[in-house]
Amino acid sequence: MVLSKLFVTVSTSIATVLIYVLIAGYRQRSRIYRLQQQGVAIADGWSWWFGHLLVLNKKLRTLPHDANIFMVMDDVINKHEDTGYFVMDYWPMFQPVLLTFSPEIATQVSSRRDFPKPADQENSFRPIIGGPSLITMHETQWKFWRSLFNNGFSASHMLSLVPSLVDTVDIFCEQLFANVDGDIFFLDDMAMQLTMDIIIKTTLDIDLDNQRAEHQLSHALNTILDWHSFWDPRILLNPLRLPVQWYYGRCMDGFIKAQLQRRFEEMKSERSASTSSQIKKAKSVIALALEEHMSLKYKEGKQASDDLKLDPQFANIAANQIRMFLFAGNDSTATTLVYTYHLLSQNPVALAKLREEHALVFHSSEAGDQLREDPSLINQCPYTLAVIKEALRLFPASSAIRDGIVEFVPERWLVGPGHPLYPKSPLTSYRPFEHGTRNCIAQTLVYNELRVALIMTARKFDIKPAYEEWDCREKSRQGIFVTMMETLGLKGEQYKTVLGERAYQTSRSGAHPADRYPCRVSLAQG
Repeated sequence: MVLSKLFVTVSTSIATVLIYVLIAGYRQRSRIYRLQQQGVAIADGWSWWFGHLLVLNKKLRTLPHDANIFMVMDDVINKHEDTGYFVMDYWPMFQPVLLTFSPEIATQVSSRRDFPKPADQENSFRPIIGGPSLITMHETQWKFWRSLFNNGFSASHMLSLVPSLVDTVDIFCEQLFANVDGDIFFLDDMAMQLTMDIIIKTTLDIDLDNQRAEHQLSHALNTILDWHSFWDPRILLNPLRLPVQWYYGRCMDGFIKAQLQRRFEEMKSERSASTSSQIKKAKSVIALALEEHMSLKYKEGKQASDDLKLDPQFANIAANQIRMFLFAGNDSTATTLVYTYHLLSQNPVALAKLREEHALVFHSSEAGDQLREDPSLINQCPYTLAVIKEALRLFPASSAIRDGIVEFVPERWLVGPGHPLYPKSPLTSYRPFEHGTRNCIAQTLVYNELRVALIMTARKFDIKPAYEEWDCREKSRQGIFVTMMETLGLKGEQYKTVLGERAYQTSRSGAHPADRYPCRVSLAQG
């Protein structure tokens, strides 16, 4: 009798779930079908049962298992050159998305109209960021918080932080020097440690010394990212994902809120003291935001200076914003730095021109000391900036802006209209930081830290990828069973390249290079 009731209960539950999935699935697929009937460009291979999941799986099977999902879109883009966009239906793994590769359409979306953020976007980012942030906020709330942070990321303030960038890159140079003529090491890991130190100094004005020993904050963020995916069912359906991300999210919140409270109390004390006792050092991004927040509270006149408390709601959202800055400012910046070194290693002529520019501007090899004394020297290196822009253009690669798109040609950023290298498509085709009011608030910081890193390392070190050697090592470590399966033809060789590139972009957030970019470093000759 008990077993019979249990069977009925389980059967009813399963039937209820199946009915819900069928109804929800029918609604989702009907929506895509109606769009298709209206003439909206839907990628080929769509089906009522699976949407584009089977198409996506078929394409992914031709790539390395960790390749970035957008690497499969090349042939789809070619089929929709006339529309400049297409719809991909990933439900139930993810909501259907409209992908555009048209500069004109992208400009409409980002600049001419303020489209609402997708309802599920905040949920997708919540494990990383914790809640509402500049990425997911709607217009009114977004404007308030963007205005709080604008001064902290202004060009003038970023220039004042160049000496701090130099101090941090000095440690990066030490780490590179320690690996000179040594064994293979992973440049992506080292770059992540560097950019984490920089973004923490910039936002919270504290030194984690993360490059010498991983800090708990860095460890927490990296663990969250290791357990995160926006679409991969192997990660999304893992039952341990949510508790792991929740725990390390709490760790991040605890550390960041403690720093917010500390800085808030310091600023209260400074306001209570005479104006002559104000600190001289450059303020962090969050200090400038707190200052604006406190000014608004004082204007309301509801509390005396000594009685002012840090608003818990403000602290919660500020912590989300800091987590967002750590995620965006750490991940993608490190990736760009690694790919810049990678492209320079493959283009010795460009590397020689880069070094020539640095020698002309800084003369001695100790460019860091000169940057500390005169941060504006960073703006006298146009070729360095062109190299960075070219790396951002190629990784990730953009659509067909001009001839020779896959070639590394920094000079294309230094020419004017009428030159063969000048863009044939609108300049808005180049969008690593997006355009419009919601463009990346920290793009000046990114350009500055990448320039400082190149200025201080390009003439000192030669960094070369070591993928071939690394693959041989990995091959020798595989078990006898795998080797036997390959010998018998029961297991094929794994794909190791994407579009001929071994250092392909992976699906890890930030599109990091494959296998964390194994490489060797030696001292530059001459």
